[in-house]
Amino acid sequence: MGIRQYQNRKPRIHPTAFVDEAALVIGDVVVGADSSLWPMSVARGDLAEIRIGERSNIQDGSILHVTGDSRFVPHAWPLHIGSGVTVGHNVILHACTIEDDCLVGMGSTVLDGAVIRTGAMLAAGSLVPPGKTIEGGFLWLGNPARKVRELTGDERDFLLFSAQSYVDLKNAHMPRP
Repeated sequence: MGIRQYQNRKPRIHPTAFVDEAALVIGDVVVGADSSLWPMSVARGDLAEIRIGERSNIQDGSILHVTGDSRFVPHAWPLHIGSGVTVGHNVILHACTIEDDCLVGMGSTVLDGAVIRTGAMLAAGSLVPPGKTIEGGFLWLGNPARKVRELTGDERDFLLFSAQSYVDLKNAHMPRP
């Protein structure tokens, strides 16, 4: 697996987390218990921190990055992903916050300073522009993302199911001693 230090920043991966050998984790990145990064995903914490909570999954081809301190951005912007989060295939998360028990649909992009609140579902292919807050408990979709409707009970249950199914899947992929 590609786990690399950048300058004095070294990734910290919980022993129960799974980082596929074809994934890349660089710099100031913390991956919590039972979380997973799948093939071709990249978490590059070179300019600011990336934090991934427990039981979250970063699916194939997703890119996680941050914004560094500059004259255009007077402070670094980290990337924080809560616990129980499902990040679909080919998602870009850049210097944003994803709270607990969310689903970010395949091919979506979430930009600097955006916040996805607990229990939100972002439909595939959506764009969350810089600084936008996505309210929890609703389905959001589009470019830019807009609130469509309240989540059903089954959809709320699916958020928890999705996170747990990826914990089970990473356990099946984990090397046995």
